[in-house]
Order: sequence, then structure tokens, then C-alpha cells
Amino acid sequence: MITGLHHINLVVPPDTLDDAAAFYCETLGLTPRAVPALQKGTLLWFDIGTSGQQVHVAFGDPVDFSFESRRHPCFRVADGEQLLELRRKIYDHWQRGGVGAPRACDAPGAENSGAKGVEYPERFFAREYAGNRLEFTV
Repeated sequence: MITGLHHINLVVPPDTLDDAAAFYCETLGLTPRAVPALQKGTLLWFDIGTSGQQVHVAFGDPVDFSFESRRHPCFRVADGEQLLELRRKIYDHWQRGGVGAPRACDAPGAENSGAKGVEYPERFFAREYAGNRLEFTV
């Protein structure tokens, strides 16, 4: 039976692993993990805390980036304070631009860009540099 997620795989344009590292490691604070030697330079792996769960980043086909998909992973943080801190960090990276800067993100204090309703917890969304939509919640 399924007991959890081992990893998710997100795709990015070829030759943008430095951008992925800037966003997933520096902005989100995920921990880089060694990849198989034969795949070095073609993908990145990141640990999500000590959960045993991972984010994998690999090169995708150009068609993967031709539209803004609603598909997305949702990352959980411990509480509302950490959620706001992460939202500010991602928004700051979007504002300053540069390597790995998000394409879009919900501004701190603004309404989130997702569906509305009492069944949705406190959350926000961002679209990272390659166009992958990301959700963050408590």
C-alpha cells in the first residue's frame, strides 16, 4: 500500500539547472542531494527536510513549456508564520529578478490566486522560472 511520496519530478528547459538550483535550493531552502554519476549535469535532486521526500528536476521537452499548466505539487510548512516567511522570500526573489527568479507569485498580504472556498487551507501559489506551478500550505 502507498504510505507517502518518495519524490516528485518537475521539468525545466535544457541548460537551466543553475536556475533550478537558485530557486529550489536558495529560495525554497531545499537541500541538494547527489544524483547518479551517469546523470550528473542532466538533473538535480533535493531533499525536503528530513522527511525522506524529494524534489527531482530534469530537462523537459519544449512542448512542456508552451502553456501554463494547472498541474502542481503542494508543499507543506509547519505553520502560518513559516508560510508567510516563505511567501515573502519567493516574492522578494520575483521582485529582484535574476537567476532562477519566479515568473509569478502571490504577493504577501494579497489574496491567493487559487480557487476560493472554506475547504481550502491557508495557502499561496507561485510559478517558478520554468513555468512549473507550485502551491504552498500549512
